[in-house]
Amino acid sequence: MIDQWKDEPLGFLIGNTYRRMIHHVSTYLREFDLTTEQFAVLFRLREQDGINQKELALRSAKDQPTMTRLLDILAKKGLVEKKMCPEDRRAFLIHLSPEGREWIEKAIPVEARAVSEIFRDIPSDQLDFLKQILLQINTNINRHTKE
Repeated sequence: MIDQWKDEPLGFLIGNTYRRMIHHVSTYLREFDLTTEQFAVLFRLREQDGINQKELALRSAKDQPTMTRLLDILAKKGLVEKKMCPEDRRAFLIHLSPEGREWIEKAIPVEARAVSEIFRDIPSDQLDFLKQILLQINTNINRHTKE
């Protein structure tokens, strides 16, 4: 199966790999009724609870409309709570609910297992090199975009 992709353009291969990785991890997160995007938001809140929506969007690499939609879904599930910011009444601070904290703690090892399956049999020095390349690609993109 690998041979069918070897002559594909690099951008196509990266995109296809990303989609397949997301699909693989998604199958593991189904038991928690979470998408990979929802998991990422809960994971970032676990790192720093009580941040504003704009900062959470930045840390999760999501645009504002997507973050609003994700937070609405997570709030309906009872996993996050929006609280008015005392310094800026127009802003909300986002907190994990007790159930959200419990859910993300259970989901993290399951997500990690799915990711480890993806990277199985790849030496750590090659993964480090891949990470360096991806970071350089992002640096190059940032040079040419205004975000």
